[in-house]
Amino acid sequence: MKKLVFLLVCVFTMSSVALADNDKPIQVGQLPTKAQTFLTTYFKSHKVALAKQESDLFYKTYDVIFTNGEKVEFDKSGEWTEVKCSQSEVPSKIVPAAIREYVKTNYPDVKIVSIERDRKEYEVKLSNRLEITFDSQMRVVDIDD
Repeated sequence: MKKLVFLLVCVFTMSSVALADNDKPIQVGQLPTKAQTFLTTYFKSHKVALAKQESDLFYKTYDVIFTNGEKVEFDKSGEWTEVKCSQSEVPSKIVPAAIREYVKTNYPDVKIVSIERDRKEYEVKLSNRLEITFDSQMRVVDIDD
């Protein structure tokens, strides 16, 4: 019985390893509809260098990399999770108003060059290299330089 359990654990582990880091290039038209709408709304003038789907046993995400090096990541439903705009700034309309106002008030001469979100918080990176983390109530919880 112990050998059978051990064998099953080994088989499951090997299948998990085989499925891990399964990245595949896709066409922009294969992205979830929400992601396609997001791209045409906020990055219409950007040329896509690569769109890819990353999947594992428990998740699926999408990355879109533009020819200028900027990048957008989406979750399985097409909601953005990260936007990196090293050549310009993150489109202001995707940044929550409270975060925009905080940055404008406290750092008037800088741009938001990256924003990342999950269920609990937002993290923004500014052009002056500061990283500010906001909780779900839009309160500052951390500032790193």
